[in-house]
Amino acid sequence: MTLLLPPRIAASSPPDAARPVGRMLALLTLLVFAAHLLVLGLIPAGVGPEQLPLENKFITRTIVITPPAAKAEAPAPAAAKANPPPPRVAKAAPRKRPRAITPPRTESVPPPPSVLSTEISTDPIPVEPAPEATVAEAPSAPEGASTGANSGTAPAGGGAADGSAGGTGSGAGGVTAGATQPMVVPGSVKLAFEVGGQRGAQPYSGGYGELVWLQNGDEYNARLSLKALFVTFLSQTSVGRVDASGIAPTRYSETRRSEMASHLVRDQGKVVFSNNSPSVALLPGAQDRLSVAMQLAALMAGDPGRFPQGSKIRIQTVGPKDAEVWVFNVEGEETIEVVAGEFKARKVSRAPRHDFDYELDLWLAPEIGYLPVRIQQKQTNGDIVDMRLRAKSVP
Repeated sequence: MTLLLPPRIAASSPPDAARPVGRMLALLTLLVFAAHLLVLGLIPAGVGPEQLPLENKFITRTIVITPPAAKAEAPAPAAAKANPPPPRVAKAAPRKRPRAITPPRTESVPPPPSVLSTEISTDPIPVEPAPEATVAEAPSAPEGASTGANSGTAPAGGGAADGSAGGTGSGAGGVTAGATQPMVVPGSVKLAFEVGGQRGAQPYSGGYGELVWLQNGDEYNARLSLKALFVTFLSQTSVGRVDASGIAPTRYSETRRSEMASHLVRDQGKVVFSNNSPSVALLPGAQDRLSVAMQLAALMAGDPGRFPQGSKIRIQTVGPKDAEVWVFNVEGEETIEVVAGEFKARKVSRAPRHDFDYELDLWLAPEIGYLPVRIQQKQTNGDIVDMRLRAKSVP
């Protein structure tokens, strides 16, 4: 280090006098340098027992990098305040865990009655009789007997109306729809009808009817609705299965002003009514008022030659409050013209059974699998409901 003196001193002082001053300056420089070293802590042995002014600050910084063993020496309350444990969260977790990890139920749920399946078959199903099954006939009964809540005039068994034996015979004899009848169940189809008729002495027209038949090979769903002026005045629904006996309904409902339903409890062999009417026995091959038309089509398509003119087909038919045996008379072939075109059809009719019953006529066309192209009901008071096929389509 070089220090410059004032010019006046350097000019007036002798050379010998300048030496002591130079020594003093050198000593002072050494002292200043030593002081710097002491402040920076580079000469620890040369200091006394007193601590340096910055020693506490460095000790405080070393606490942060102390090993884990030394952390235990820190005051417990301070550590607890810095990182408090979450006891409430730990206790609440077990209560919420079962709800969070409970898997959803995956059991298959049967479809509601109004919707059967998204996989709908439109092909007819040939139904082969069960090998071990025999002719399913209702017990024979005298003329006028009935199996329902209301009395009727139809024979309630395998015997024909003229007294001849029933079973598998044809001709004038009666045929009971059972498990041994060859059948072809219609594929899924939608039939649109125009509805007209007569109420008292006044004819009417402009009504609309729709019959929707859906089946997937195991189950079926059928709906019929009749409308006039956008008001539904009759609705029928039938649901059930397709098995060796053809169509096997399990529930039938009919809605006019309110709904009434009938349940065909096959495993118990009885029919239960929603209006609390007494239950009745369920006979083999039983149908309801909607499915019976499709069962007749399946019987005709299965073996048309089995039902020549004059044949009788007996089927227990379940209504909203009764389950009587309907006897259908197979008549000759007719050519009828409807909106959908001209068809040759087999006419099947059922006579009224009592004073407040109706006559039912169906025209089954072989051209469309013996589906009905015309349905007509005639009340005993003269009222008529006439449904004529307007269009046929695949639903």
